[in-house]
Amino acid sequence: MKTHNKYNLKFRHSNHLLKFGRLGIKSNTFSISKENQIAFLERYLLQSTAKIKAKKNAVKIWNRVYFNLVLTKLSSESRMGKGKGSIHGKALFLKPGDLLFEFDGITIQQANLLCSLINKKSSLTFSLVTK
Repeated sequence: MKTHNKYNLKFRHSNHLLKFGRLGIKSNTFSISKENQIAFLERYLLQSTAKIKAKKNAVKIWNRVYFNLVLTKLSSESRMGKGKGSIHGKALFLKPGDLLFEFDGITIQQANLLCSLINKKSSLTFSLVTK
């Protein structure tokens, strides 16, 4: 996996503090997550909040993910020395303590249930953060 490194990979914002909601989900492990994995987690989170809470508009969810890696790939038939390849996706380097999602409008018990559901679906481990 190669990346284009024409920009600084460190952002000036802190991604370990709650900014928008009362509750959040943070990562507990180091990993590289691709764009489709994060999109799947977000869709699954929206579906499970709709099952937990009767009013869909009562729950607010903020996505705190910023993709900081660009993945490139050459075709399999290309020879050596033909350059880096075209961009085929984005990825994110997760560190322990990085926030992925923030919620507001749900109780701590419902948030614990969401966190356990996400932990079952993903190979990564997440924990709940409160303000």
